[in-house]
Amino acid sequence: MNQQNLFGFADIPEWEQAALDDRLVADVVFNLPLEKPYAYLIPEPLRGMLRPGQRVRAPLGRSNREVVGYCVGVHSAGPSEVRLKPLLAVLDRDPLLDDRMLELTRWIGERYICGWGQVLETVIPAGVRKKSGTRLVPVCELVPGAIDRPDTRQLSRQQQLIVDLLREAGVPVATSELCEQAGCGPSPLAGLRKKGLIRMLRVRSEIDGLRAAGAADEPDLALNEQQQAALSGILTSLRSGSHSTLLLHGATGSGKTEVYIRAIREVVSYGRQAIVLVPEISLTPQTIRRFRSRFSSVAVLHSHMTDAERHWQWEQISQGGIQVVVGARSAVFAPTPHLGVIIIDEEHEPSFKQDTTPRDHAREVARFRCAQEKIPLILGSATPTLESWLRAQRGQDILLSMPDRVARRPLPPVVIVDTREDAQIRKGAAIGRALFQAITRALREQGQVILFLNLRGYSPTVWCRSCGTGVKCPNCDVTLTWHRDRAQVVCHSCEYATLPPDKCPACESPTIRFLGIGTQKLDEEVSGLFPAATVLRMDSDSMKKPGSHDEALEKFRRGEVQILLGTQMIAKGLDFPNVTLVGVIDADTMLRQPDMRAAERTFQLIAQVAGRTGRSERGGRVLVQTTCPQDPAVLFASKHDFVGFAQHELAERYDLQAPPFTCAARVIFRGPDERQVQDVAEAVADKLRSALATLKAAAPETEPLRVLGAAPAPVTRLRGLWRFHLQICGRTPELVRQLWLQVEKTLTLPENVEMAIDVDPVNAR
Repeated sequence: MNQQNLFGFADIPEWEQAALDDRLVADVVFNLPLEKPYAYLIPEPLRGMLRPGQRVRAPLGRSNREVVGYCVGVHSAGPSEVRLKPLLAVLDRDPLLDDRMLELTRWIGERYICGWGQVLETVIPAGVRKKSGTRLVPVCELVPGAIDRPDTRQLSRQQQLIVDLLREAGVPVATSELCEQAGCGPSPLAGLRKKGLIRMLRVRSEIDGLRAAGAADEPDLALNEQQQAALSGILTSLRSGSHSTLLLHGATGSGKTEVYIRAIREVVSYGRQAIVLVPEISLTPQTIRRFRSRFSSVAVLHSHMTDAERHWQWEQISQGGIQVVVGARSAVFAPTPHLGVIIIDEEHEPSFKQDTTPRDHAREVARFRCAQEKIPLILGSATPTLESWLRAQRGQDILLSMPDRVARRPLPPVVIVDTREDAQIRKGAAIGRALFQAITRALREQGQVILFLNLRGYSPTVWCRSCGTGVKCPNCDVTLTWHRDRAQVVCHSCEYATLPPDKCPACESPTIRFLGIGTQKLDEEVSGLFPAATVLRMDSDSMKKPGSHDEALEKFRRGEVQILLGTQMIAKGLDFPNVTLVGVIDADTMLRQPDMRAAERTFQLIAQVAGRTGRSERGGRVLVQTTCPQDPAVLFASKHDFVGFAQHELAERYDLQAPPFTCAARVIFRGPDERQVQDVAEAVADKLRSALATLKAAAPETEPLRVLGAAPAPVTRLRGLWRFHLQICGRTPELVRQLWLQVEKTLTLPENVEMAIDVDPVNAR
C-alpha cells in the first residue's frame, strides 16, 4: 500500500503524476451560506467548454445529489486534487458573468457575510438562467411605402384598423396581439399580406422589448449657475479617468435630473453606457419619460417585466446596444461592457437595501463597481443619508450643492400645526381646522392638493375598550388593520385576513373598536368634506394593477383629479406645477417607531413631500399636522434645513457610537419555539463576547468592538416564528466580519432555528 502524503492521500505514482499535469479543476460555488468554493475535476469532453461565469451541474455531498452551481475559477490540478469528483455538465454556452462581475459578487459575499453562490443566484435574473423568450413567434410589420399606393383605399374596416395599429406602433407587432386589438381572426392579415401591404416575420418572443427605444427628440434645457457648477464638477471627474464619488445635494426642484442627463450625454459621447438607479420604477414614470426623450436607447428594468423581456434586455445591454439602463436596486448588476457612470437618484431611499440574502446595499455595491471600472459614482438627494453626508464632510466624497430651485423659485413655507388641542382631531377626524381651511382655499383658487399619510387601510388599530389591548395577528406581533372595503381585518406583515372579531380574544368583551386613520378612511373623509372635488387614493392597496401608478399620475397631471392622497409613494419624484398645497396628515407616524433612524426618516419624508409643491409661479405651502411640534426632525424639516438636522442627528449618533460612526451587523434568530430561539440567541451572544475577550487579551490595541443583546426583536413574532436578535458593532466592516467568522464556524444550530445576518441594517423590526 502506498504511504500517505501530507494531504492525506496515498503518494501518487510517477505515471499518474504525469497524467495529472494536464488535468484541470473547476472551483464551483453553490447557493449555500458561507461556503468556500468546491473543487471538481473537469472531464475531458468539458474542458474546451468551461469558463468562469458559467453554470455547471455537479454531484454534491455524500449522496452525490446533482446540484446546479457556478464556476468561479479554473486551475491545474494539484497533488491533493487527483481523486476529485468530476463535473457532470456545463449548462451555458457563454459565461453569464465576466471576471469583474465575479470579483464584485465575491466582494458582496465577504462584505455582507453570506455565500458567494447565494449572491450569484440573486444577481443573475431567473429569465437569464432559464434562457426565457428564445422561442420564435410570428409578427407583422408594414411594408415601407406600400401603404401610400392608390389601391390601399379599398380596405375593410378591420384591415384599416390593423394598418393604423401597425403605423402607430412603429415596430413589428405580434400577430396574436394584432388580432386581439382588432377583434378579428387571421383572415384580414392574410388579405393585407396578399396585397403586399404587410409582411410576416418570426422573431424571438420578447417582442415587447423592441419598444424600449427612446425617441431622443426633446431639446436640452438651459442650466442655471448652480446646475452648471455641479455639472462641471461631474465632468471633471468623468474626464479624469479615475474613480470618485460625488454627492449631489440639491433641493427638491433644483433640477438634478437635468444634470444627470447632461452627464450621461458626455458618457454616451465616449461610446460608453450609464446605469441610473431609482427607488421604484413604477413610481417614477416622469423620470423614465425624460430619459427616453433624450436618448435613443434606454432599457428600463423593473419588477413587472416577464422573464423573456428581462432576458432580452440583459442580452441587449451585454452586447453594448443600450446607452442608458434605468432600474431599481438590481439594475446595479446590469451587464454593461462599457460602463461610464452610475447614478443613484434619491439615494436616501431605504429600498436600495436588499431585505433578503445577500442583504447588500446598492450604494455600496455601486461604489465598489465604480472603483473597479475607474469611473464616477453620483449620489443625488435633497435629503442624503447621514452615511453619505458624513463621507462628504470628511472629504472622502466630493460634495456638489444646488441649494436653490430652478428659476430661483422659493421653497414653500411649512406651517407646523399642533393638533393636540384641535377640536376636529380630538373627535377622530383626520383633517384639522387649519388644513381644512387651506384645502378649501387651494381648491377655490383652482390649485391641486396632495395629502400624505403613511398608514394604509381604514383604521390601523383594532382595540378592546374593556381590557385596553390591541387585537393582534395570530401569526405576528402586529396589530390588525381594519380594511372596510374588504370587510376584513388584515395583517400588513403576513397578509393574514379574517372577518373582524365580534369580541376581544383576550377578555371576550364585545367592546371592540376601530381606532386611528388610514388612507382609506382619509379618502372617505376628504370626499365627504369636498364633494365637488375629485379625490384619488394612491397606496399599495389601490395600485396593484401594472401601470396603475402611471395612469393615476397622468389623471392628476391632466387636472382630472383635484386631491391626490396616499402613502410615501406620492412623496417621491413627482413634479406637478399646479400643486399649491401639501398636507402631512400625521407627521408622527415614523417618529413612533423603535428605530435608530426614526428621526432621519421623519425628516426625509416631510422634506420630500413638501417638495411636491411650489414648483411654478403659483407658489405653494405645506401644512404639517403633528402632536410633537417641538421634535427636532419636524422643526428642521419645517425650515428646509437639512444641514442643521444632519449636524444635530450626527452629534447624537456620535455620542452613542452608532452608525455611521460604526459598522453594525444584526444577527436575527427565528423559530417556532420561543424559549429555544431565545436560548440559541443568548448562547451565540455569549460565544461572541467570549471570542471578543480572547481577542482583546491577545491584542489589547485591537479596535473596539461591542456585542449588544441578545434580546427580543421589535416585532417578536412574525409569520408564526419567534424572533430574537443581537448586534455586533465595530469601527469597520472587516472587524465585524472577523469576529463573526471566528464564532460562526463553531456554531451548530438546532434544525428548526434559522439565522440571518444583516450588515448595515436599515430595517429595525
